[in-house]
Amino acid sequence: MAKIRSLFSTPLYHARLADHGDVDAAELEASCFSIAEDDEAGQEWCEAQGYPGYTSYASLTDLPWRFPIFADLVKVIDRHVAAFVKELDFDLGEKEIVLEDIWINILPPGGTHSSHIHPHSVISGTTYVAMPKGASALKLEDPRLQMMMAAPARKKDAREALKPFIYVQPEVSDILLWESWLRHEVPMNMADEEERVSVSFNYKWGD
Repeated sequence: MAKIRSLFSTPLYHARLADHGDVDAAELEASCFSIAEDDEAGQEWCEAQGYPGYTSYASLTDLPWRFPIFADLVKVIDRHVAAFVKELDFDLGEKEIVLEDIWINILPPGGTHSSHIHPHSVISGTTYVAMPKGASALKLEDPRLQMMMAAPARKKDAREALKPFIYVQPEVSDILLWESWLRHEVPMNMADEEERVSVSFNYKWGD
């Protein structure tokens, strides 16, 4: 009898921040907007790059040192990443998976974040601070897609493991983690007036 096996898993970790510790959600949201308002270098970078809304990615590299709420957040994220890494069966040797960078994203209505990967990291992820009605899902792309040159399209009701794209609709205080080679994007924010706010991060294999 024929046997079909599913190989080469693409894991996605989806949990609540509170599963591994407490973070004041209201303070985190207020801090994101306050930082964005004061970060002139970040605002200038976004304008120069045509980036919709605001990101601290290119301007503030020490959020956990500057702001206690981010130090608290990193402690909780560290625990989630450790749980995910354990499930991935990495052979880490004497090194650890450690935080590389963390940044704020504020996406206005109509804003998008195009498809990309994080090539110099091991684990990437996002936790969600404000998700108004109509806010974008996270779109994940099957990493094999570019090699399916002559393959027909999948059926609309295809099993999740066979779909070319997966849309994950997170809620406030959710955390998503994935391996950094996984291509992803944020489609257009369809909220009427409010911004979609998240905090993203990368983890590397430590020195």
